Amino acid sequence: MSRRRALAGLLCAALLALVPAGCGIPDQTDVQVDGSGPAVSAGTSSSGRGEPPTRAASGTDREIFVRNFLAAAAGEPERAYARVKQFIAREDRNRLAEKQGSEVAINVVRLTEKPVITENASGLLTVRVLVQQVGLLRANGVLGPPVVTDTEYQFSLRGSAEPGDEGEESGGYYVTDPPSVLLLDTLALRQYYQTRTIYFWNSDSTRLVADQRYLPLAVPAERLVSEAVKWLIAGPSDWLRQGVSGLPDRTALINNAVKTDGRWEVNLDLPGDDRRKLEKLGIQLSWSLSDLDGPLQLTTRNQSRVTIDDLAAHRNANPVYPLAEAPQRFTVYDGAIHPLVFEAETIGVVPIRAEDNRNVVSAALRRAEEKTLAALVTTASGGRQRLVVGSGVAPVQVMTPGTQTFTAIGRPVWLRPLGAAQPYGLVVADGRLYRFDDRARMVQVPVGVPGQVSAVAVSLDGHRIALIVDGRLYLCAASLDGGVVSLGPVRQVATTLTDLSAVDWAQENTLAVAGSTNRSAVYEVGVDGAQQAALVTDVGARVTHLAVYPANPTYVLPAVMMMYEANGVAYRYRSPSAETIRREQVLNVTPPPAGGRPGSPTAPFFVF
Repeated sequence: MSRRRALAGLLCAALLALVPAGCGIPDQTDVQVDGSGPAVSAGTSSSGRGEPPTRAASGTDREIFVRNFLAAAAGEPERAYARVKQFIAREDRNRLAEKQGSEVAINVVRLTEKPVITENASGLLTVRVLVQQVGLLRANGVLGPPVVTDTEYQFSLRGSAEPGDEGEESGGYYVTDPPSVLLLDTLALRQYYQTRTIYFWNSDSTRLVADQRYLPLAVPAERLVSEAVKWLIAGPSDWLRQGVSGLPDRTALINNAVKTDGRWEVNLDLPGDDRRKLEKLGIQLSWSLSDLDGPLQLTTRNQSRVTIDDLAAHRNANPVYPLAEAPQRFTVYDGAIHPLVFEAETIGVVPIRAEDNRNVVSAALRRAEEKTLAALVTTASGGRQRLVVGSGVAPVQVMTPGTQTFTAIGRPVWLRPLGAAQPYGLVVADGRLYRFDDRARMVQVPVGVPGQVSAVAVSLDGHRIALIVDGRLYLCAASLDGGVVSLGPVRQVATTLTDLSAVDWAQENTLAVAGSTNRSAVYEVGVDGAQQAALVTDVGARVTHLAVYPANPTYVLPAVMMMYEANGVAYRYRSPSAETIRREQVLNVTPPPAGGRPGSPTAPFFVF
């Protein structure tokens, strides 16, 4: 079993227990665990599996018919229109204009209420569907931003017993006055597709960056390798392009990948016929095919060849994230950073000097090979706040205070430095996003969307950025080319949470997001908005600080590791709820003097 599949199983088991009955979440709130989906057994055919129901499958159950209609587009894209048109009355089928090839696109929507079906005096049924637009699913498996803004669709149903229907499948209903676009409910997306993670190199080919795709379950298993290669050739998702590099232009797959004597063979037309590029592609493919083991051979038209003896061993030899130590928990207590002590967890050591560990409001500590990167938000005169930053072998010897002070500074985050390059981080101060370096020099960074920035989070690869702007969730890619941090175009991510206040990365393609569902809550939300799962359904107060150790295929976790602060109280998440972090769990705390009031843990965070 691969590490990714083991992790997906653990997280699935944890999440299944997260949403108790009567928690106040709408009936249509869907729970999905990000992962590679059902295992694909190479060399076996899956043709026919994962096909959505036919028109007559619902019989006379009108509600099931509507659900099936909202799933009909699922599957291999070239037949999406044919599957949907079988549900539409013959006289109205021309209302749905067909597109071909790469132009096929499906509007993925989240139902915000149960479909309302009413019957008029003539016996015709009218269906009203309220939705949130999630995105546009392209034929290449990318779920991009939505292109329409409709929040409601209406159509009608009639019985199938009508003149002219001879030869049609009998029974059930037909749709009349259909929507003019293909629709797919997020529940059907989960049921008829598997999520796949493919990987692209950053600009200098030093690290891999994750990108998500959707593969119909109806695709035969023997095509999996070919599909992954085609995805890589087609390039990254639009929002990610600034942070990664695609394959050379005019790269092409020669025929489909084949499996011969237990070995997958991929034949490519690779411009330049560069063996180093071929080796880099081999690492990309080994991670993009994370549930396949055994040998794989890459061959170019000019007969350059790279053979991977075992995909699993190749992944182990080329880890996607260089994580050498277990995550460690820390908190701020009485203005200083302290380790947290929990059973069966590694206890950390504060990597800064005692004389620098004071007046702390929040902190970000990050390992970078032999160095520690330290960024502290500290109090300054006049009730203002200042950033204090340093780097070096622990304990960090030089911490430099910034020259600027602000009314409020959010939790800083570090970008992974490129080798020996200058380390950089991001922080929100007084509603604006800033870049900082290890000497506390701050430069404002444009975010590409108007509004007040309230939170920022960085993925493990260091090139994917999550932002909360005016209470909404956005993603963008970060480029560190030339030692300059620049952000690409932002993409808004759909979620039913409102008034968002905090965010962090929970998995490779999943975020932990704090907001409101009429009650303060923390959800897991997929990078494209299709996945949504409740972690904590009633926090009790607005979450002002959130920290998660991101699950990843390099370091497998037994459970979700998350901490947060609300109303000045720090919590540790333990599925399916959270518990207060107690003073007794804070290491190296001096008891208060007689009659004195003990402090409280705040701003908890992880070091990794």
